[in-house]
Amino acid sequence: MTVAIKKVGVIGSGQMGNGIAHVAALAGFDVVLNDVSGDRLKSALATINGNLTRQVAKKAISETDRKQALDRITSAESLDALADCDLVIETAIEKEETKRKIFHEVCAVLKPEAIVATNSSSISITRLAASTDRPEKFIGIHFMNPVPAMELVELIRGIATDDMTFDTAKAFVAKLGKQVAVSEDFPAFIVNRILLPMINEAIYTLYEGVGNVEAIDAAMKLGAHHPMGPLELADFIGLDTCLSIMQVLHEGLADSKYRPCPLLVKYVEAGWLGRKSQRGFYDYRGDKPIPTR
Repeated sequence: MTVAIKKVGVIGSGQMGNGIAHVAALAGFDVVLNDVSGDRLKSALATINGNLTRQVAKKAISETDRKQALDRITSAESLDALADCDLVIETAIEKEETKRKIFHEVCAVLKPEAIVATNSSSISITRLAASTDRPEKFIGIHFMNPVPAMELVELIRGIATDDMTFDTAKAFVAKLGKQVAVSEDFPAFIVNRILLPMINEAIYTLYEGVGNVEAIDAAMKLGAHHPMGPLELADFIGLDTCLSIMQVLHEGLADSKYRPCPLLVKYVEAGWLGRKSQRGFYDYRGDKPIPTR
């Protein structure tokens, strides 16, 4: 049994938030995109329009589809605008305190039957659910980046998540045209439990001088047919996000194999977060990315 989802709220208009708003609007849902910054919301809407325009150019969607999707998205700086949403998905920074604060505030304005979801890529769904007034209506809906292009969504139940919430989330993901992978509520779930330790090991390989940035990325692209090298991928994900996930794994599983590489810590402390800050394992400030080591 499922609940009808017609209006979707998305909290956070960054890479993940605007991507989720994009695919939800394209699938016919009304979307409220929320962010505390009006400038970020304007930038997000411009990004969504640009990505939809590219889909039109590739003949993946029609011009009418683009216009209708944009018309379905409204932006709001206040959480009050989410009051009549059937489903709200949080996409804030991967910090548990920040997410818990958002859930505490948003639950106060939501209707009692609304489902609350997090796009967290690593944090315990059960713990986050406990910060809400509706743990049985709370679920992890973890999209991959970039959302419009990636086919997979991880669904993660907390200990209290009821069957109706799970079935509704599964039907919602199916309507977006994406595939579900169901994960148990363990640190980093499935994709990042496998992917992030590989990226962390690539950073250790750089840190220990086994190879430079270009050699490590070329080795995995040409030797293992990965579409992006692990250091290039880390920059794309965001080095702060990579570090947060490794910290969750290290603390949650208490195994030294998940210890974040000191070089990753150093880059984050320097504010070198990858593409979003223009510097990470590559420097993006010129015409083409240049390795920084």
